[in-house]
Amino acid sequence: MKTTWVLVADEAIARILEGKKPGEELTPVQELTHPAAHAEGTDLRRDAYGRRSGGGNDQTRQNTQHHLLGPSSVTASAGEEQQHLEAEAFARRVAEFLGESLQQRRYDELRIAAAPRFLGRLRKMLPSQVAGVVVDEVNKDLIHMQARELTDRLFPDPRAAGSNT
Repeated sequence: MKTTWVLVADEAIARILEGKKPGEELTPVQELTHPAAHAEGTDLRRDAYGRRSGGGNDQTRQNTQHHLLGPSSVTASAGEEQQHLEAEAFARRVAEFLGESLQQRRYDELRIAAAPRFLGRLRKMLPSQVAGVVVDEVNKDLIHMQARELTDRLFPDPRAAGSNT
């Protein structure tokens, strides 16, 4: 009997669940989190704003068009770049865990449901052996769904679909 793992992930959380029989509720295996992503960039944006160049105090900037537009795009893009690097590091960590677990024969096939941007990053990081056992990908953020909902969504009962006709 094949052991199927389901990875449900975004840029902050990766939940791994296991299914052994079709229709049987998925059971939790592991949860990986990325604490830096939980800040959602607030600290990064605040830090970037603090580094913004330009003279004058808040009083002299109040009536300028620059003040109305907010922080400069140079520092905003620096914050976005840091978030991008954090997300890539987390994708690498998840991919490494999946690779090690496959070598230990903890699962036979993998289904992935991930937020679109994270799915793209994860694909780039997956070892070829892991990519070879991926049987399904869902390009959607399902991280907050419960195990029963994920089971119903990712492993629909074919008998239920046929009973509506």
